[in-house]
Amino acid sequence: MFLVPRIDADWHPSASLENLKIRARILSEIRAFFAAREVLEVETPVLSRAALSDPSIESFSTHGRGYHLHTSPEFPMKRLLASGCGAIYQICKVFRQEESGRRHNPEFTLLEWYRPGWNHQQLMVEVESLLLTLLAPYREFSSSETLTYQHAFLHYAGVDPFVATVDELKLCSDRLGISTSWDAGGVTRDGWLDLILSHAIEPHLGRGRLTFLCDYPPSQAALAIVRPGNPDVAERFELYLDGVELVNGFHELVDALEQRQRFEEDISQRRELGLTQNPLDEAFLSALSSGMPPSAGVALGVDRLVMLACGADSIAEVISFDFTKA
Repeated sequence: MFLVPRIDADWHPSASLENLKIRARILSEIRAFFAAREVLEVETPVLSRAALSDPSIESFSTHGRGYHLHTSPEFPMKRLLASGCGAIYQICKVFRQEESGRRHNPEFTLLEWYRPGWNHQQLMVEVESLLLTLLAPYREFSSSETLTYQHAFLHYAGVDPFVATVDELKLCSDRLGISTSWDAGGVTRDGWLDLILSHAIEPHLGRGRLTFLCDYPPSQAALAIVRPGNPDVAERFELYLDGVELVNGFHELVDALEQRQRFEEDISQRRELGLTQNPLDEAFLSALSSGMPPSAGVALGVDRLVMLACGADSIAEVISFDFTKA
């Protein structure tokens, strides 16, 4: 009896061997960077009983078991900070229910680190140093630039994000030719801001240099300290290169009562939008209550970083098997 060979699905990696070597080199250099600065590498659970309250991010759940795959290692890492561990970093897989695309994969690699006693401006200096170190072998830059969120909106979209109404933001979106499949009547004010940012502003950022975007509206930074002013701004920053968001950082909120209030506001918004009602991370809130030190923290998308180092068009080209081949 002769067996007919079975024709299997495509088993080949989505990344080339050369890109995987660059990825391995960058991961090694990240660890060397933090080892030289005596920042401790840690590991925290991937599964959690709690889930993120942010209305814009959905967790994967283990149906029937009551656990969620983490969208970030942030909360357990902050519990370590509250225990007195000092400066820490982690490289880990995280999971978010987002559509796959050129810059998105539901499973991706995140570098996250925290600096007790630092503010977000001090951390921005270290972020720049890390990225220049990692990307120097692959590309050249001019000096970095820093823009405020308000200035970027005024310059590239012609609207003030702190005072514009929902109707004015919708008109701005129409004027800029931004099309969306969303039900416009159900889009929140922050939703319109995100839409304008992603379509009309981000493509201009990080062209030939690293661009820091800072001083966000408080509603755009539920985990950051709010600095009083005119207007009040959250001490949050993002970093862009070639129009790609690489980094998201905060001067961390450490007030447990205020953090709980912000979480409850998120939950209320999720309820209004008909989203899953996720349990709060009470262990994290208890850690804040016990006295987490003033800190700055940041997350960096490793896959996007490697994509830019390799000159690739998609993160599928720099991970062994993208979601379509998992």
